[in-house]
Amino acid sequence: MQYLFSVIHDSEAPATDEEMAAIDVFNDRLQADGHWVFAGGLGFPYSATVIDNRGGDALVTDGPFVESKEYLAGFWIIEAADLDVALRLATEASRHCNRKVEVRPFL
Repeated sequence: MQYLFSVIHDSEAPATDEEMAAIDVFNDRLQADGHWVFAGGLGFPYSATVIDNRGGDALVTDGPFVESKEYLAGFWIIEAADLDVALRLATEASRHCNRKVEVRPFL
């Protein structure tokens, strides 16, 4: 089963060199153990653009969809046998990236 690990951050400080090195080590282990599907970091919320084309005219708005102190800083998509494995890996991910990690299964 695949899971999304959302990395939640609450400042505009980028990851430190030490955090990036720890993330690289974790990524290498995910790949070696067969859990890796995809991962990526995201730009800061101020770089976002929201498009709402539900009505007659598309509305394009600069900035994040929601105003919040916390934001999605990056993500992993992993393969795990079950939720217990995913939660164990997310616990390690949180330690390595030094941020909160939300776990959600794909439907």
